[in-house]
Amino acid sequence: QVQLVESGGGLVQTGGSLGLSCKTSGLTFNNYIMGWFRQAPGKEREFVAHIRWSGTVRNYADSVKGRFTISRDNTKNTVFLQMNSLRPEDTAVYYCAADGGYGSSRSPSEYDYWGQGTQVTVSS
Repeated sequence: QVQLVESGGGLVQTGGSLGLSCKTSGLTFNNYIMGWFRQAPGKEREFVAHIRWSGTVRNYADSVKGRFTISRDNTKNTVFLQMNSLRPEDTAVYYCAADGGYGSSRSPSEYDYWGQGTQVTVSS
């Protein structure tokens, strides 16, 4: 059974930092592109970042570029998202996801497995 479990969300002030983790089990981790998405109330789920199998290729949404960093540890089957210079508009539920394909990995429909999400709230 595949499981993705996020942790590290919480409440932070504008300009602060948070680090998210997503521990996976039940899949061959280094065969999957790992992504982070977020969903704010009343909005669609949106792409944040993804990292390819070896970790050498990473892509970010324009809204987080330069502030967020995605990384992975293939020995621990875990993907991370370090979020700096947080803004109120970053408030959302953050989800990690695993993509077993070879596409752009920027659309939720490309991902095979999802975590349950973790809340990030940035106060102004």
